[in-house]
Amino acid sequence: MTNMKDKVVIVTGAGSGIGLATAQLFAKEGASVALVDINEPKQQAEELVVAGYNAISICCDVSIEKDVEAMVKKTVDTFGRLDYAYNNAGIQNPVTDTVDLKEAVYDDVMNVNTKGIWLCMKYELLQLIKQGTEGAIVNCSSMGGLIGVPGRSVYHAFKHGVLGLTKSTALEYASKGIRINAVCPGIIETPMVENMLATESDAMDELMKQVPIARLAKAEEVASVVLWLCSSSASYVIGQAISVDGGYTVQ
Repeated sequence: MTNMKDKVVIVTGAGSGIGLATAQLFAKEGASVALVDINEPKQQAEELVVAGYNAISICCDVSIEKDVEAMVKKTVDTFGRLDYAYNNAGIQNPVTDTVDLKEAVYDDVMNVNTKGIWLCMKYELLQLIKQGTEGAIVNCSSMGGLIGVPGRSVYHAFKHGVLGLTKSTALEYASKGIRINAVCPGIIETPMVENMLATESDAMDELMKQVPIARLAKAEEVASVVLWLCSSSASYVIGQAISVDGGYTVQ
């Protein structure tokens, strides 16, 4: 039910973590995959090609419009079309009280985490509309897009913003057969979280105490939800924010 043969997918933030796990899963299900990151994930794409899958790597800063436009163009020039996208690229900021946050940090988080999602959707949608085909887009928000946590005001604000973009845009394009949804990962075993565990251990310890399943998630556990949202199995799912957080936001 999730066979992706002859489908083409873009995955941003595919150099590591959830993005890489998602790109690998789509490739294994038969899709041609464009692995996109600000540091071009050449090795990651080459490993998929060596393993017999269809993949390319693209260097793209999702906060820069011309980069995003070029990303979609290269994908289509290479594979002939676009069917799905997982807009995963994002950055974190250190735990900081709102009054202590620097404007430059605010701008960086906004530009990548929210503006970047908007730009990616814009050019992915333009291609899907040009093709006149159905498709699916999944945006990466966070459990921080559903709740508040002290010291995370800016990160959470822009992850909330991703859900606003997702829901409103989903309503605009549902009638064209383009389904847009979001995933809200919790505390996932990724390089970003490993850095947080190393540099913000007290804050992370407190977060982990509130995870009912009492463990970190694997990146593959989020990737499987993204795959499902793009598949025909989720054909009636539109504008939703799917939590993958071990029960954190249920409490």
